[in-house]
Amino acid sequence: MPVSPAVGPAGEPPPAEPDEEAARKPPHPVSAPGGLRPALRSLKYRNYRLFVVGQCVSITGTWMQRAAQDWLVLSLTGSPTSLGVTIACQFLPYLLVGLWGGVTADRYRKRHLLMVTQGAMAVLALLLAVLALTGQVRVWEVNLLAFCLGLVSAVEDPARETFAAEMVGEKDLGSAVSLNSAVFQLARIGGPPAAGLLLGVVQAGWIFAGNAVSYLVVLLALLRMNPAELVPHASAPRSPGQLKAALRHAAGRPELRYPILLMGLISVFAFNYPLILASLTNYYFHRGPGTYGVLNTVFALGCLGASFLVAPLLERGGLRLVVAAAVGIGVAQLAAAAAAPSLVLFALVIALAGVVGQSFVISANTWVQMNCEPEWRGRVMGIYMLVFMGGNPIGNPTLGKIAEEFGGRWALFFGGGAAALGALCIAALVRRSQIAVPNPPSSVRST
Repeated sequence: MPVSPAVGPAGEPPPAEPDEEAARKPPHPVSAPGGLRPALRSLKYRNYRLFVVGQCVSITGTWMQRAAQDWLVLSLTGSPTSLGVTIACQFLPYLLVGLWGGVTADRYRKRHLLMVTQGAMAVLALLLAVLALTGQVRVWEVNLLAFCLGLVSAVEDPARETFAAEMVGEKDLGSAVSLNSAVFQLARIGGPPAAGLLLGVVQAGWIFAGNAVSYLVVLLALLRMNPAELVPHASAPRSPGQLKAALRHAAGRPELRYPILLMGLISVFAFNYPLILASLTNYYFHRGPGTYGVLNTVFALGCLGASFLVAPLLERGGLRLVVAAAVGIGVAQLAAAAAAPSLVLFALVIALAGVVGQSFVISANTWVQMNCEPEWRGRVMGIYMLVFMGGNPIGNPTLGKIAEEFGGRWALFFGGGAAALGALCIAALVRRSQIAVPNPPSSVRST
């Protein structure tokens, strides 16, 4: 691993000549039809195709494990509160070590780091499978393993997000982010129903064991990649003050600061759909789990559609697309609250909310990565993932209390109104800052 001979103040890496591997040309794509859709452009690269296949299997297994784990906790305790604690255990590590995960992504080769994290996740899933299948599992053990999985995920997420640029280069980064999102939404649509069917015939432990195998598929895909076709960036040297330097770096650049602020705002007030949909289904529409499942599927289908629709807009939309989508999320939630007396109309608006919400996630992710120098990208994405994943533990209790006291529609009104108003305020700040970065900075453009 290359290490620079000197370190700048407060842990900032000094300008340095890229090492031999970092100086390679972008990976050479295999031949592909000229009319390939923008969202699928990243599939030209063999390494990325291997990665996508592994992710399809692994993320489906992860969603199946989540559903089976929820069922297991409820069957052991009969308490929704206990289930909430288990979910919190899995997300709490993002608040504790999320920034450190970004530092790790910058410090080590991302492909090697992903091999380690995938192996660790496989071991954790296998341990949970053994406990469940032997009948020895207790709730505190499930919570402990969920917390450990969260720790590994907090390190893995920044590495996985930034690894896309090494596989496809800067030019096709937007396509890779869009396709990653599509894979996630397809798994979200298929994983939980598949787990529900399997739980009717096998123990939850077998689903956990299957998820352990799914991580090995990703590991095999990483091993079969051609390192010569990757574009690794120079590793950041180990030095004190790297977290503070990353925070100063992101805060000091408006083209990074405002999208990250928007993500934190939307994560707290708007990305609480499972809670809101469950509350409305049970206490407003007076329907059962079937309706709840349909609403979640409709929302996921909207997200899936956005994964393919946004890619052509990324190059032209830039930061304007990020801001417009953030405002649109709040407006869509207000419209959903207004439409709630009609279940059919509400479902249609929820699908639209999925389109707008996923458009924001894809455009914000792509914008931040493409306007961040490669040597900072892991740490900046660590901050991004911290506000993205860390907003839920703050927003869910707040929106849940509003839904409990006043009803799910008022929770939607409050969340949508706060999101729209906050996004409009940040939009005004963006306009005042006169950010004009229609393309990635020259330092990160593909050559």
